[in-house]
Amino acid sequence: MIELNGVSHSFGNIKVLEDINLSVDKGEVFGLLGPSGSGKTTLVRIMTGMIVPDEGRVRLRDQEMPKRSLMKRFGYMAQEDALYQELTAWENLDFFASFYLRKKKKERMEHVLHITGLTEYKERPVFKFSGGMKRRLSLAIALVHNPDILILDEPTTGLDPVLRRSIWSEFYQLKENGKTILITTHALDEAEKCDRLAMLRGGKVIAAGSPGEWKKELRTDSLEDVFLHYGGGDI
Repeated sequence: MIELNGVSHSFGNIKVLEDINLSVDKGEVFGLLGPSGSGKTTLVRIMTGMIVPDEGRVRLRDQEMPKRSLMKRFGYMAQEDALYQELTAWENLDFFASFYLRKKKKERMEHVLHITGLTEYKERPVFKFSGGMKRRLSLAIALVHNPDILILDEPTTGLDPVLRRSIWSEFYQLKENGKTILITTHALDEAEKCDRLAMLRGGKVIAAGSPGEWKKELRTDSLEDVFLHYGGGDI
């Protein structure tokens, strides 16, 4: 569903990504794990077509990116919330849903507000939301059109443990329904929940595989030990 071959990118004289090769399968929860500055956000922006890489190729659903017709096939949640502060949560969601949905739009809006715990706040202006509530609304917007692929940049940052658990339950349900989910994270407990991971450090993939296989190979119960083993340093 997602394939990157030889992707490299620089901002000026600073190389932020170097020769990234990744593939994400249908119905998989795939994590990009790494500390701030490792290149995760730049990489997901390249996947969504927001940035054209200096080198390499990106394909979604076996089609070359960037491609306008693929916009309806994936949902993207940025690290920074792109919300209209004076509008209510419902108005924000309705605005973005209108780009994709005609039939059952209201039903989908109600559904994603429910799973993100925002139903009772849907008439509240966004400028009155906490940071965590804004993250939840951004996630609802990414989910509203029921895309085949979700690309989520640190989707649960700032959320309480109960809501994080609820959102991960929804991720697993989406996975069971054949959806493909890619998330970035610097939280090891979230990385444990992924089917497979790529560890990034200094713009390079230093390791890729499943958390279970790594821990078995290194005879440890700690993903932190795995990350340190591969030279990841501090998360």
